[in-house]
Amino acid sequence: MGGINPAGRSSGHQAFRRTVLDALPADQQRQTLEGLAALMQLVEHSEKGWHDRVGQPIDSPAQSLREQVLNHTLIRRNEDPKFLAPGLPANRQASLQLAEPLRFTLRRRQLPENLPETWQVRDLSAREVEVIVPAGVLETLLPDAQTPKVHAAAQLPSGFDPASLYRSVHHPRGLSMAIFGASDCLGASGFSWETLRQTLNPDHIAVYAGNSIGQLDDAGWGGLMKSLVSGQRATSKQMPLGYGQMPADFLNAYVLGSVGGTGAVLGACASFLYNLRLGIEDIRAGRRKVVMVGTADAPITPEIIEGFRAMGALADDASLKALDALELLTDADYQRASRPFARNCGFTMGEASQFVLLMDDALALEVGADILGAVPEVFVNADGFKRSISAPGIGNYITLGKAAALVRNMLGEKALQERSFMHAHGTSTPKNRTTESHVLHEIARANGISEWPVVAIKSFIGHSQGSAGGDQLVSALGSFAHGLLPGIPTLDEVADDVYAERLRFSQTPIAFKADAAFINAKGFGGNNATGVVLSPGVTERLLLQRHGAAAISAWKGRRETVRAQAAAYLAQADAGHYAPRYQFGEAVLEGPELDIHADRIHIPGYAQAVSLASDNPFGRIDEEDSE
Repeated sequence: MGGINPAGRSSGHQAFRRTVLDALPADQQRQTLEGLAALMQLVEHSEKGWHDRVGQPIDSPAQSLREQVLNHTLIRRNEDPKFLAPGLPANRQASLQLAEPLRFTLRRRQLPENLPETWQVRDLSAREVEVIVPAGVLETLLPDAQTPKVHAAAQLPSGFDPASLYRSVHHPRGLSMAIFGASDCLGASGFSWETLRQTLNPDHIAVYAGNSIGQLDDAGWGGLMKSLVSGQRATSKQMPLGYGQMPADFLNAYVLGSVGGTGAVLGACASFLYNLRLGIEDIRAGRRKVVMVGTADAPITPEIIEGFRAMGALADDASLKALDALELLTDADYQRASRPFARNCGFTMGEASQFVLLMDDALALEVGADILGAVPEVFVNADGFKRSISAPGIGNYITLGKAAALVRNMLGEKALQERSFMHAHGTSTPKNRTTESHVLHEIARANGISEWPVVAIKSFIGHSQGSAGGDQLVSALGSFAHGLLPGIPTLDEVADDVYAERLRFSQTPIAFKADAAFINAKGFGGNNATGVVLSPGVTERLLLQRHGAAAISAWKGRRETVRAQAAAYLAQADAGHYAPRYQFGEAVLEGPELDIHADRIHIPGYAQAVSLASDNPFGRIDEEDSE
């Protein structure tokens, strides 16, 4: 796995450790804080030790920079300059009543293409003109700066800019995050991608990655859509780079060089789980052996935030003040903006890029993969008829009910009841706290679960839209690795309308040995999905049953080399040294370079050919019959 969110890198469980920091041993706390300080470009590590960006030595970054790291990760006051004084750039429509003619000069190229009939224009030079507008009414736009109504946001750690780490040229932020996240995933896997892909038929690789909204910042569709009214020029990049499937396209073209399966499913908050489901189905059907799955969402823009605020979905400043009876909001208040299952007033917008590498189990053993867990299934169901497209419905009862039944069938009733936990969607809206808790309560009741531990990491990292399921998945893998479940630090008290009888909530991290986790998404429009994640220990027991002791023993031997290579990457990353994989214009192939046969196509650079054989479930008509 790899990626980035407001808590830090996914690789090496850095982001997870940030959410359980105080429960970690001192050495792991130090490592986490140092790695985050390096990520935030506060320090860098070399053979001479830790030093700042100008080369001055720093003896103990974990101590000296602790408060700076803690205050500039997770949810906090929005640090984007657009949201600071004097305010959000905007325009206001106005009708100017001109008592007398208005005379002004401007550059010729700034003249409207279609001049109003009443305007008089006189040439002053080759570049400048004089314009006279007669007395009367002049419709115009006046520049404005609006005070943001929402200041809380879950941004990537301060100082971290993925676009600065590779040769990006006008890339939307979400795509830069995708490049970093996928590269982080490959580095942390311990594999050389070139070596791994040589073992495979090129068609046995797939990439399923996208996001829920597309690229709506100025470098993508956001800039394109407002270009005419803002007086800006549309660029040749904005249209293609704005598509929601572009993270997959970028990975194929610039990171993996894959010619295998590709695509993206967009389903609001369930987008990551939808794409995960595609990868699982491909591997189970035997169509693919390696699938990279992920999402990259960067929705912290003035327009997107205003859209969700207008829906009443966000924790805006006015609502936060009313919730706590405050006159003024401090930095500490913004850090507490997201309060799943407590008295709350809306979610906090987040951004994240998360990628996981799925493998066929036989291949994983063969190449010595370090197996972090297993995902046997993702269940998806819609809500049916409903009053409002954004209102909750009944589909989540079905998805979670199926997921619980699968765990009971695979691991037994006791494992479901005592050794599973729930990664709730937990958006921090009043509606979600009631409706999702009822789903969890009813499925717990039906399965005899009396105290189901509930994790709600949006209290730390906000709601990253389509990447939310990925945030939950990598956190669950962190819980398996560290034996800890993150608490809900903003949960001062469970709200009265939460169905909490069979659920276990905690403000602080709790020690918990889990066999399985449930990843729940309860999204806009009826996009419900629940994924099942099995622990590494349970996965190994299942592999032992399927492949035998000799295969498992041989796999563990090969795994040592892979783990060593992954550890070397993580050491470099923790020291602040990153080299995202971005191969623009390299090894580009055209049709004449292919070796094409009726049953196969050889592609330069791949050891194995693409087989053109296909299953035919439709039957065959012999030539004699057709006559």
